[in-house]
Amino acid sequence: MQSNRGRDTKPELAVRSLVHAQGLRYYVSKRPLPNVGRTADLVFGPSKVAVFSDGCYWHGCPTHGQRPKTNAEFWNTKLDGNIRRDRETDRILIEAGWAVLRFWEHESPADCAARISEVVIARRPGRKKSGATG
Repeated sequence: MQSNRGRDTKPELAVRSLVHAQGLRYYVSKRPLPNVGRTADLVFGPSKVAVFSDGCYWHGCPTHGQRPKTNAEFWNTKLDGNIRRDRETDRILIEAGWAVLRFWEHESPADCAARISEVVIARRPGRKKSGATG
């Protein structure tokens, strides 16, 4: 399993390229919260947006995530643990005021980039909230 990439996967690179082309800047493979040992694929610090590009196999995609039949007990424990860790990471970041965006590797990079851009721009510091007066 050492040959499986932890970062810079093709879907991740495609999304990063599109987001960068929109003028947004970000950190790659960074901990949003320094005291929490969880790394996001893209981190937009000032906007407090953490983006995760989840592989269908490793993160339990309901459409494409297939469980192995060989050594099933081991793999079910491993994959269920990944899913629990993802949910815990989401909870920790949301409680700390972060927006968490998760995308499956099979999703359209253009759709992912558009959603990322929308959320990052909406959360920029100093941006007036809609409906605000004054």
